[in-house]
Amino acid sequence: MAINRRDFFKLAAAGSATLAAGQAGASGSEPFDCSESYGVLVDTVVCIGCRKCELACDQENTKSGRAPSTFDDKSVFDKHRRPDKNAFTVVNRFDDPADPAKSYTMKVQCMHCNDPACASACIVGALHKTPQGPVVYDAWKCIGCRYCMVACPFQIPAYEYDNALDPRVRKCTFCFERITEENKMPACVSICPNEALTFGTRQRLLEMAHYRIRTNPDLYVDHVYGETEAGGTSWLYLAPVDFTHTELPVLEAGAMPSLTETIQHGIFKSFLPPIALYGLLGLIMHATREKRDRVAAEEADNE
Repeated sequence: MAINRRDFFKLAAAGSATLAAGQAGASGSEPFDCSESYGVLVDTVVCIGCRKCELACDQENTKSGRAPSTFDDKSVFDKHRRPDKNAFTVVNRFDDPADPAKSYTMKVQCMHCNDPACASACIVGALHKTPQGPVVYDAWKCIGCRYCMVACPFQIPAYEYDNALDPRVRKCTFCFERITEENKMPACVSICPNEALTFGTRQRLLEMAHYRIRTNPDLYVDHVYGETEAGGTSWLYLAPVDFTHTELPVLEAGAMPSLTETIQHGIFKSFLPPIALYGLLGLIMHATREKRDRVAAEEADNE
């Protein structure tokens, strides 16, 4: 059953509203000053690899139900691990290239970039940077396109492929509710026994990091990772060796969204975003089905 001209324009108007919403989700917002946003300084010289940060994160966020004793197992350092849907942070061990007998441990998680590529790539606004520092995720908005996973230069977002009904993108939350509503530190920071993790404003952490480098030049390489990488990140790192010998990627100083937004804006300039297209098609299908049902009912009454 074909729809008439009047019905088509009604549906087109409804579809335009969806299109506008899709374009709004695709367009990036101007990054704001993150100097007073929250951050964490990770000092790998001080880190002892106890994995208590993994335990605290598991109890606060993923709630896997694993016994606390499982996080005492240091044999996990024998192979490289990455954060996943059931582990928002992991600790890995890396060797000192100048002294094979030495090794260091490093915690990795979402870096909560100042101008996050994941948020820029998201076509529906399911990810966004907050003024407080965390990059937060709204599962209700997410359509499962997983562009965020492709865009992230740190390869952090994970997806619940085994959840057929309600899959989510999963990553470190920076304990958003704890730090904004409960006035607490992130769980991993609060449990760290050696104070390898320091919570505070990004500007204060940068001052602290450079002070440690300046006063202990034999302990630290002269580089604060995250100060400029990918446009700057909320999580900052100090290390005893060049960061090329750690698992943190070598990145330029520019923010990644300058690349992702160019691609996204090119798509949305000429084509309907998928959510708008599906919405319009759904409206048309709904309208034609109603007309078919009505015609069938009228034909049945006339028989």
